Amino acid sequence: MNLFHRSTGPSMTRRLILSLTFAMTFLWLLAVGLGLVVMEEELAEIFDGTLQDTAERLVPLVADDLEHRGMLGSPSDGTPNAAPQQLQTGSSSGDHEYLIYQVRDPSGRVLIRSHDAPEQAFETPLKAGFWKDDTYQFYTATSDGAHVFIQVADAFENREEAVREGAIALFLPLIFLIPVSGMVIWLVVRRAVQPVGDLRREIETKDGGNMEPIDASMLPRELQPIAISVNLLMTRLRTALDAEREFTSNSAHELRTPIAGALAQTQMLIAELTEGSSRHRAGQVEASLTRLSHLAEKLLQLSRAEAGIGIAEKPADLGRILAMVLTDFRRGMPDPTRLVFNQAPGAQLTGPFSEDAFAIIMRNLIENALVHGTPGEPVEVFLDNDGCVRIVNAAAAMTETELASIRRRFSRGNTEAAGSGLGLSIVDRLLAQMNGRLVLLSPASGRDNGFEAQVFLP
Repeated sequence: MNLFHRSTGPSMTRRLILSLTFAMTFLWLLAVGLGLVVMEEELAEIFDGTLQDTAERLVPLVADDLEHRGMLGSPSDGTPNAAPQQLQTGSSSGDHEYLIYQVRDPSGRVLIRSHDAPEQAFETPLKAGFWKDDTYQFYTATSDGAHVFIQVADAFENREEAVREGAIALFLPLIFLIPVSGMVIWLVVRRAVQPVGDLRREIETKDGGNMEPIDASMLPRELQPIAISVNLLMTRLRTALDAEREFTSNSAHELRTPIAGALAQTQMLIAELTEGSSRHRAGQVEASLTRLSHLAEKLLQLSRAEAGIGIAEKPADLGRILAMVLTDFRRGMPDPTRLVFNQAPGAQLTGPFSEDAFAIIMRNLIENALVHGTPGEPVEVFLDNDGCVRIVNAAAAMTETELASIRRRFSRGNTEAAGSGLGLSIVDRLLAQMNGRLVLLSPASGRDNGFEAQVFLP
C-alpha cells in the first residue's frame, strides 16, 4: 500500500529560491543605495575642488589682464584705478557652460563675466571662500590686496544630473542581473536539493513488497542520518511483517483444521440421526460451523491484506491466476456453465503484484457475484485489452447510497444470501496496496439492471 501522497503544503525549494532571490535583490539595492550616497559626497568634493581650483587659477590671469587694460591702478604709484568697464567673455555658440564666473571690484561692480553669467552681480558676499544659495554653489577668490574678486558658480542642477546619470548606470544592470541571478539561484538550489528528492522517492517505494535498505553512502552527509533511521525502521517493520505473516499462515492451518473436523463430525452425526428435533438441531450446528468457517477464511484474508501482501518484487502473469481461480470455482459448482469467461484477443494482465493477493481479489468478487446474483443467471468475467477485469452478474439495480454502503466493513446490501460483509473491504485494501482501484456500477454497463465490478491495475 502506498502510504505517501502528494502534499499540498508550501514547497521548500520554492521558498528557498524566493528567499535567496529577495535577499540578494535587497542587498544589491542596499549596496547601490549606499554607493549613491558615497558617490554624491565624492562628486560634491570633486565639484567643490574644481570650483576652487578654477577660481584660484583665474585670479592671476584676470588681475594681469585688467592691469594691462588699465582698469586697475598700480598699487605702488598711488594713482587711482582706471574707470571700470564691464566686459563679456566666453562663446556665444550656445554651448552650455558648467561653470560661470564674474570678476568684481571691491565695490561689487561686475568687470568681466562669462557668457552664461548674469549681468547683475551675484548676491554673494565679497569674501573669500565657499557660499551657496538655492541654485548655485559659489567660490570667491581674491587677488593680493583685494583689488579683484573672482566668483565662480556651479549650478546644483549639474551635480544632480551627474548623480542621476550615475544612479541610472548603477540601477540599469540590475534589471537584467536580478532575473539572471534568479535563474542561477533556481539551478543551484534545484541541484543542491536533488538528493532530498531522490531520498523522498526512495522512501516512497518502500512498502510491504519492497523493504530493501536505502544506500546511505550515496547521499550527502546531512541526509545520511535520515536514511540510516529509515533503514532501521524498515528493518523493524520487516521483522514485524514477517512475524505477522507467519502468524497468519500458522493461524490459517490451526483454525481451518478444527473447524473442518467439527464440521465433518457434525455431518456424520446428521447422517446417523433419524428425522426429528435432534437432526434439525444438528443441521443448525452444521450451518453455524459453515458460516464460522467462511468468516474465519475472510478474517484470515483480511489479516493478510492488513499485512501488506499486494506488491511483489517480480512481475507475475495475473491472467493465468484468473484462469486458475475460474477453474477452481467451476469444479465446485453444480452448474459450471453459469460462470462465463470472456478474454479479448491478445489481452494480457501482468505486473509486479502478488499472485495470492490477486487471487483473493478475484475469489471475493466472483463469489459475491455468484452468491448475490440472480439464481440461475450467468456470471460473466471479462478481461479487456486495457487489462481491466470486469465481473458482471444479474441483480436488481442499486442506488449510489447502497453502492457506497456495501464497501464498508461488515456492511451488507439488501440480500438474504449468506455472507460476512468483508469481501469488498478486503478487495479495496489489497487494491490500495497495488495502486489499483475498484469501480462498482449498478446497473451494469449496457444494461437496465445488474451489478458490475471493475478492477483497474496500473
